[in-house]
Amino acid sequence: MNKSELIEAVAERAELSKAAVNKAIDALTEVITAVISKGNPVALIGFGTFKSVNRAARTGKNPKTGAVLKIAAKAVPKFSAGAGLKAAVAGKKPAAKKPAAAKKPPPSPPQRRSPPPRRSKPAAAAMSFRGHDKGNPRVALVISAN
Repeated sequence: MNKSELIEAVAERAELSKAAVNKAIDALTEVITAVISKGNPVALIGFGTFKSVNRAARTGKNPKTGAVLKIAAKAVPKFSAGAGLKAAVAGKKPAAKKPAAAKKPPPSPPQRRSPPPRRSKPAAAAMSFRGHDKGNPRVALVISAN
């Protein structure tokens, strides 16, 4: 299929004019070319990914003379087919898409709770003998918590 046949097929399927489809295809190829020339990939989920890869410098041979040639390093475009395209070409049914997980509602703000009661340190017991120091025969033991 060449470009004009592609334009006709897309125009029929999308029920658009050939001129509109031609503009869309031209714009698509221009955008993909501009993006991958900057080194960024273009991923069309289910169809494939267009990207730029760097080829290392290497040596080759001139088939006519057998002379060794140095081939410079360069960036080249690469297309990797997606799962949907691979399945369609192989004649298999494409894998069923997993249903999107339901979004969880955002967490509600924390409820203000009253602070737990303060725990006081164990009281140090103080013992004293009242009246002992005054020579009083009636001595009382007093235990108080501070």
